[in-house]
Amino acid sequence: MNNTQTPESQLEKLGIELGKPRSAVGNYVGCVRTGNLIFTSGQGVDQYHGKLGEDLTVEEGYAASRQSMINLITVLKHELGDLSKVKRVVKILGMVNSAPDFTQQPKVMDGASDLLVEVFGEKGKHARSAVGMAQLPNNTAIEIEMIVEVEE
Repeated sequence: MNNTQTPESQLEKLGIELGKPRSAVGNYVGCVRTGNLIFTSGQGVDQYHGKLGEDLTVEEGYAASRQSMINLITVLKHELGDLSKVKRVVKILGMVNSAPDFTQQPKVMDGASDLLVEVFGEKGKHARSAVGMAQLPNNTAIEIEMIVEVEE
């Protein structure tokens, strides 16, 4: 991404339109800002349900993690107004609804990581954890949370 491209223009190039943030399914908010850091709540996906390695393929998991990241970027856009205020994506945590013998969580999480780099360039490179879970709320395939450093 060169200096004239914005994260919004990158999203447009990718054919991604950001809507409204998803509603919370409990007593929490979509993100909390403290100082120059934003901590997001976990974002699942409505389109993909079931366990990776049992109900879903790695490719479907990749698509699910990409969609989950779109949901997270939507939260950031709603909070910041302008995604150019993102100084750095610090860390993401990916929780993958996994069959007992499924071990390809990192390949699934590449969907989210790849999108961050496509949208934010070098600022999108981040630390990451990808873990398998026995179950996720509403049987969603994936849930991701992230920490982002921002500047005004």
